[in-house]
Amino acid sequence: MKGIAQNEFGSADVLSVQDLPDPLVGPDSVLIRVRAAGVNPVDYKIREGYLKGLLPHYFPIVPGWDVAGVVEATGPAAAGGLRPGDEVVAYARKDYVQHGTYAELVAVPDRGVARKPASLDFAHAAGLPLAGLTALQALRAAEVGEGATVLVHAASGGVGHLAVQIARALGAGRVIGTASEGNHDFLRSLGAEPVRYGDGLPDRLAALVGGDGRVDAALDFVGGQALEQSPELVRDPARVVSIVDPSVLARGGRYVFVRPDAAQLGWLGELADAGRLRVEVQRTFALGDAAEAHRTLEGGHVRGKLVLTV
Repeated sequence: MKGIAQNEFGSADVLSVQDLPDPLVGPDSVLIRVRAAGVNPVDYKIREGYLKGLLPHYFPIVPGWDVAGVVEATGPAAAGGLRPGDEVVAYARKDYVQHGTYAELVAVPDRGVARKPASLDFAHAAGLPLAGLTALQALRAAEVGEGATVLVHAASGGVGHLAVQIARALGAGRVIGTASEGNHDFLRSLGAEPVRYGDGLPDRLAALVGGDGRVDAALDFVGGQALEQSPELVRDPARVVSIVDPSVLARGGRYVFVRPDAAQLGWLGELADAGRLRVEVQRTFALGDAAEAHRTLEGGHVRGKLVLTV
């Protein structure tokens, strides 16, 4: 098969189109013919070697943990009742880094595979698994439920724009999202109240919410100043959740590293099919342009998702 792979850690220049062996299909795995693969910040962090102390890495590495495609085959013990020809989405993280989704085929353990939402084309569906599961698991860690007021940092980004919508689906009363002013109308369209990030955020938030000037929960999807500010913005520091920086634990908050969960992914698909969850795709790239997609993502200011089409 053709795939994008790297033979060393480094800049986007280490990515190239290569001829690779077809994946092995384990007993509990699903072989997916890739139609689209989401591009996420974790992809370029892996490419540069930032996660080599957390998971085993084996070259050549095919990046990518997001996929939408068509079932090619299933292992004999694979759950979910999937058959060749079924359209699926998957969060394809494994316990090691090597066989990712920037390729024509990928084998994924059944725990990360769900049926593709019928309302989404392959490109938009590929933007859902990693970001959607991250948003949902962060919201649950922050105990966001009926009537809650939640602050979402970086709310116009890949994870953030889904978190805004999922928070509303979980019953949040108010969702406030930080973003640059150019993305404020976009956040309003998703059901969030926008606020400018950066210096002075605590004062702007207090003016917006009134009362004690604090919210019930805060989700950090960007790190840095946003994480530093968050403990003073919530009533209980235990309801600050970061997906970026484990040092949140020392501040009394919680850290989330997204886990594959087919049931949760299926629920997100149902939200999308009910018209309650929209996946924003800023731009698609051909598979061979993966390096350009990485450079675009690293440049910042991406609204929603970037996706490779295969």
